[in-house]
Amino acid sequence: MTGRARTTARGRARRREQEEQEAPGVPRAPESAAVSEPAQWQRTPRSLRGEGPVVRPRQPRGAEVAAQSRGVKEPGLEAGLKTLSLQERIGGVFQDLVVNTRRDMMHVKNSKTGSEGEAVQLITNHFRVISHPQRVAFKYNVDYKPDVEAGNLRQILLNQHIRKFGECHIFDGNSLLLPQPLREQKVEWVSITEDKKIVKIVVEFSKELKPTSPDCLRFYNILFRKTLKELNLKQIGRHYYTEKIPLTLERRGTRLEIWRGYVTSILQYENGITLCADVNHKLLRIETVHDFISKIQARAYPGNAQQEVANKLIGSIVLTKYNNRTYRVDGIDWNQNPDDTFNKSDGTKITYIDYYKQQHKEIITVMQQPLLISQGRWKKGQTDTQREPILLIPQLCYMTGLTDEIRKDYTSMKHLAEKTKLSPEKRHNSLKGFMKTQALLRLWDFKLDSNLLSLQGRVLSNANIFQGRRMVQANASGEWAREVREIPLLCPVPLHSWLLLYSRHCRTQAMNLAEHLQHVTAPMGITMSPASMIEVDGHPDSYTNTLRKYTRSALQMVRIPCFLVFKVICVLPNDDKNRYDHIKKYLCTTFPIPSQCVVKRTIEKVQARTIITKIAQQMNCKMGGALWKVETNVQRTMFIGIDCFHDIVRRQESIAGFVASTNAELTKWYSQCVIQATGEELVNELQTCLKAALDVWCENESSMPRSIIVYRDGVGDGQLQALLDREAKPMWTYLQTISPNNFALAFIVVKKRINTRFFLKRGNYFENPRPGTVIDVELTRNEWYDFFIVSQSVSEGTVTPTHYNVIYDTIGLRPDTVQRLTYCLCHMYYNLPGTIRVPAPCHYAHKLAYLVGQSIRQKPNRSLSTLLFYL
Repeated sequence: MTGRARTTARGRARRREQEEQEAPGVPRAPESAAVSEPAQWQRTPRSLRGEGPVVRPRQPRGAEVAAQSRGVKEPGLEAGLKTLSLQERIGGVFQDLVVNTRRDMMHVKNSKTGSEGEAVQLITNHFRVISHPQRVAFKYNVDYKPDVEAGNLRQILLNQHIRKFGECHIFDGNSLLLPQPLREQKVEWVSITEDKKIVKIVVEFSKELKPTSPDCLRFYNILFRKTLKELNLKQIGRHYYTEKIPLTLERRGTRLEIWRGYVTSILQYENGITLCADVNHKLLRIETVHDFISKIQARAYPGNAQQEVANKLIGSIVLTKYNNRTYRVDGIDWNQNPDDTFNKSDGTKITYIDYYKQQHKEIITVMQQPLLISQGRWKKGQTDTQREPILLIPQLCYMTGLTDEIRKDYTSMKHLAEKTKLSPEKRHNSLKGFMKTQALLRLWDFKLDSNLLSLQGRVLSNANIFQGRRMVQANASGEWAREVREIPLLCPVPLHSWLLLYSRHCRTQAMNLAEHLQHVTAPMGITMSPASMIEVDGHPDSYTNTLRKYTRSALQMVRIPCFLVFKVICVLPNDDKNRYDHIKKYLCTTFPIPSQCVVKRTIEKVQARTIITKIAQQMNCKMGGALWKVETNVQRTMFIGIDCFHDIVRRQESIAGFVASTNAELTKWYSQCVIQATGEELVNELQTCLKAALDVWCENESSMPRSIIVYRDGVGDGQLQALLDREAKPMWTYLQTISPNNFALAFIVVKKRINTRFFLKRGNYFENPRPGTVIDVELTRNEWYDFFIVSQSVSEGTVTPTHYNVIYDTIGLRPDTVQRLTYCLCHMYYNLPGTIRVPAPCHYAHKLAYLVGQSIRQKPNRSLSTLLFYL
């Protein structure tokens, strides 16, 4: 879990005592949403703080003020070096309130470790903490009068009195941790800024922290981040990067720099405290936003330049090197320029040119440039919080990330992959050299093992896969494409009536596609009639206008449900999103028909026959067919996947995808979308989705399922209690109203974005673990029923495992059972004859939410709910 998510989860931001406007280019710390104590479904979690405070703790700092439309006041002293928000100031790492979801699961109360599979010895990117402070530490609240927001300025002002509290200390920007108490419980010190302004610092004793206090972990993380500076790393945003040797690439007229750094976190695990360290990369473009705007304006049509700039720039991330901060561009103010003025806190006016010259020693030379608008960092659950807009100068901002041209260039992407996707051997060596200095740590008697943590894993056997009349298993890479070549599909669907639309520039490719489809579908068992081929102009409306004409005719000709025998394939001249969205929206809402869009260059490739084979397989799935099935050894069990899509570019409504298996063989699926408030992660309409899925199940099977297993993706550790209260509990309550005591429910949280890696040692070298590798010791939590699975194979770089956390279980799933089931479901994604990183229902939910969120923007027609139309 990221430090930012921890900040949100613990509600550490507070409202400032006196509202004032922000300086341009200076963000506010987001205001935390009110944290309410939900009614506990399970037992109340153990308190993290056993120590009582001597004085009432201060409320955390950093609330926002109401956004205003024009200009900002100059904040005087508070602007001194006012560049870091609260989250950076306190290190950005917090200990979560760990919800003990395991203790009520009697079947894993004594052990949650499985036994199936071949044992293997693994190395992980964790360093064990072999020594940490064993004495009581003393925590003090630190307040500044007048208030100082910038973390580095707060540190500088406090360090003027370092003789009074000593070199051995940890300061998070808000609290001071000392190994020895000060003489007085409350002291006041006076500091002076560079511009001779006086600041009073009030230091007041808060409480004693025992060595076992989880709150100490937050300070350990802050302490360790300070050691990164000893390695000559440069802080950009939250992470630290190597400044000495940036790797420079130059492709398609764009110069790039790749900065390599580290991401770290210290947390309590099953058998002790460990430091997780992983290699991180930052991609910077050696061009300013002003250069980028000028380039777009030079190529744009007259009168359309501003819209082109907005399309390319809004939603991107820019870097300001004068404070090493990153910002998201939310808008462009074409009515202002650097020569305009804004109000200072004393009521006087200052131009942006003079402000940046005085505050950051930056000289603005281009007057005719707009101002960039950033609303601050977008956060789940805080979308209603008003934020003070931040105004940035394009000339002082640098572009980050890749251009569309680079992403489409195979050579460029391959070169980038060679630099950023480190093999297990290179990653291991980089991490070994990471632990070079621990001078600051020794002051606190804090010591880390110099060797990476070694632990044991198990490799599960691959699932049995049935296609046609044949049973196969995946190979060592988790793939079985060769094993099922020329074998009929499990459930082929005939295609008797279908349209193939193409533009005049794609005629040859369309002809080749139709011809190849006839050849590749026969061995699959699919009977296919010749296509009705129609040429269109190529612009978005030409496709939809043609579809309106022919789909209406099809309705009159076909007497049975038309989507079973009707299919549309569109060959597109390029990957223009507007055209694609037009087609998908019409065919998913107005006239619901399974559709396939193929870009011209895709079927021009050398491996075109292989690609067309996959297209045919997708067509079969979208029409209700099935490619293969997997042996799960469970009966009458429904599997559900839930994931959410959040539009962080346009900040529009969020989409929750719900996908459930509706037969015992897991070859039929029911899908539904829930459209909810922007940034809302938890889904409130799951009972409706579950009822519809159960109705479809009863149409396919003779009896209701006995067990329901939910895989929930996209939820952070700090949301577990809310997830129990708002999703798992309502589902369980609904099942009990249908048939008390006849249903069992398991709720499993899926977490992909983790920094933990595992390496398999072969002699003197390191390689990726095999697919099916399970880890359920050492790096799991005592409070959770959790485990890791490496379920896929990667051709480049280091494989990333997936973390699973069973937060509720009335089925009584044993460790071997839930681990084997989870791995089996990673074989069931019909877009790939191989294992994927997450269970198939989870990935189906992601694909559904992404399609609706990116292209359709409304609920698909119900007639498509039993088809995998979003593949």
